[in-house]
Amino acid sequence: MVKLAENQAKSILKARGIPIPQGKVVKTPDEAAQVAVEFGPRVAVKAMVRSGGRGKQGGVVIADGPPQAAQAAHQILGTTLGDEVVASVLVEQAVDIASEHYLSVTIDPSSGRPMIMRSEQGGIEIEDMADQVESVIIGSDNSDTQVANLAPLEAKLLEAFTELDALLIEINPLVHTVDGEVIAVDAKIELDDSAAYRHQPLHGSIETEQGLLGTDRERKAAAIGLRLIELDGDIAVLANGAGLTMATMDAIVALGGAPANFLEIGGDAYTKAIPALELVLSQPAISSLLVNFCGAFARCDVMTAGVVEAWKALKPDIPVVFSISGTGMDEANEMVRTELGIEPHLTMADAVAAVVQASAKGSQQ
Repeated sequence: MVKLAENQAKSILKARGIPIPQGKVVKTPDEAAQVAVEFGPRVAVKAMVRSGGRGKQGGVVIADGPPQAAQAAHQILGTTLGDEVVASVLVEQAVDIASEHYLSVTIDPSSGRPMIMRSEQGGIEIEDMADQVESVIIGSDNSDTQVANLAPLEAKLLEAFTELDALLIEINPLVHTVDGEVIAVDAKIELDDSAAYRHQPLHGSIETEQGLLGTDRERKAAAIGLRLIELDGDIAVLANGAGLTMATMDAIVALGGAPANFLEIGGDAYTKAIPALELVLSQPAISSLLVNFCGAFARCDVMTAGVVEAWKALKPDIPVVFSISGTGMDEANEMVRTELGIEPHLTMADAVAAVVQASAKGSQQ
């Protein structure tokens, strides 16, 4: 998954005829003041990070005039939001808002089809208003009628979602201004990196602009050949193969848990188990770890040996749950018993239930 920066997401929307505020990304307070002269005087100064909730953390400031824009940039630059150090800010024209709304296109987890989500309410509290969000799954027998009945903006988002092989396109808030305009004040786009070969110019430009994508941990993982994606949960996950890793995360969510990461250590990645485990466990609020291996061509005993070595070297003080099946499973399970004194679970379902329970106990302490 590739998360685009806000300015990149908005550029894609603008190219498809969706209005956005005028603005620029800058790296100094003086540059912020200059943008306020150009697009202000009233501007929004926003931390250029991918972490959620930046508004609640002081990462978005409305400034009245160039001096306040410079002061806001000085206040935000160099701070840490989530796990990201703010190296630049987006300074853009503030709009006079009459109402805020929510609109997105994502993947329906049950059917795998595109799903449009809309709400008459929007803004930073949208997570608390799930009962006010309407969902429309696209791709049923009457899909042509569904698409025909979409509002023009919804149709544009759906078209972009399909063309880009996106996982999410979100506008929040989508505002109606006092002048009757409709503007995407904030936007998120997440792309499927496994489809990057179909969109090489776009993905190439993203990498050129952002350098190594991701948080500090994600960049460190990429530097040693690992694919780490940080999430907001507390249950760390190590599994082999992207499909099994995703299935493991889905199973955790289904039982009410929250995965903390995507990180698969199949192939030769088991040789990097120590730095992989170190990166995962350095994430904030980790309560437990689930190791889920299923081997066919990959040998479970070889992969498990890497994790056991890492666990003994790092000595984490959190519960760890194992589920191991497939080639070399007997040797692997015995290794976990004798080396770590832990009894592996017979099934993935049992292991997921155990780690979610461990997470719940940890949150109560």
